[in-house]
Amino acid sequence: MHSEYFWKKIKRIKNPSYSSYSNTNKIYVMDTKPYVIERTYNASPEKVWKAITDKEQMKQWYFDIKEFRPEVGFEFSFYGGTDEKQYLHLCKITEVVKGKKLSYSWRYEGYAGNSIVSFELFDEGGQTKLRLTHSGLETFPAAENPDLKKENFEMGWTEIIGKSLKEFVEK
Repeated sequence: MHSEYFWKKIKRIKNPSYSSYSNTNKIYVMDTKPYVIERTYNASPEKVWKAITDKEQMKQWYFDIKEFRPEVGFEFSFYGGTDEKQYLHLCKITEVVKGKKLSYSWRYEGYAGNSIVSFELFDEGGQTKLRLTHSGLETFPAAENPDLKKENFEMGWTEIIGKSLKEFVEK
């Protein structure tokens, strides 16, 4: 137990993406490092941009979003989750650099926490590298609801970015 605490403490000192707090005698270490996934697609940046910003295309590989406009301040929502429970996702566009970057807040109705999802596109000479960053995952109440654990986001984004979007833009 003491060595585990020691290494987490050292990791926190060396890596500012870890924070700690105390609750009575226990020290909790929280990983605040964002989840990042990068994939390169055999598709132009214009094609990938349209796939991540056009609601009709998004329905084919992402979620069924009723309304979507890549404009700062635009709010949208959609349902997603497990077979047992669906969650209302509430999102608001926070940054748009046309053809290059799209960011939006991501939270759940009825739950604490707020996160940011960012899609960044890089022209790789006929291909497109996409970097997805999901920060703020530690703000969700994962201790009370295991569906909101960081590992579940990692699995979900790996499927969505690594498979669904890839298959869509490369067809």
